[in-house]
Amino acid sequence: MHRKEPRDTELYTWTSHAKMKMRYYGFSEQRIKNVIRRPVRTQEGIAERTVAVMQPQSTKRNKETGAKEWKAEVWVMYQLKGELQQIVDIDVPEKLRGIFAPKKKVKIISAWRYPGVTTPGEDLPAHIADEIAEAL
Repeated sequence: MHRKEPRDTELYTWTSHAKMKMRYYGFSEQRIKNVIRRPVRTQEGIAERTVAVMQPQSTKRNKETGAKEWKAEVWVMYQLKGELQQIVDIDVPEKLRGIFAPKKKVKIISAWRYPGVTTPGEDLPAHIADEIAEAL
């Protein structure tokens, strides 16, 4: 028996705020999905029951240390919604597994580019937090 794969359009929904931000920053839907599927960092979002994920916009290797470096980051805030028939390939951190089950639909709430390198646990810049609060 062959299980029907859910279509991408069934897995992801986009708020009008997220669509507006994607146009503003020039992000494609595929770029946003890539950030969600393979984040470099994951943390709790500023809105209730949301997840914020980050990928560097582009990376370079440091010639001396060999470490990856970047100058800008792509952030996405999303929320997991209704049940699916199949597990979606989303990396949910261990500390959030009790809150977010990986068998959910993904609602993209916002996306933005951060011009710099954030430190883990750092609060969002006030103007970004205000825009997201307004959209919610």
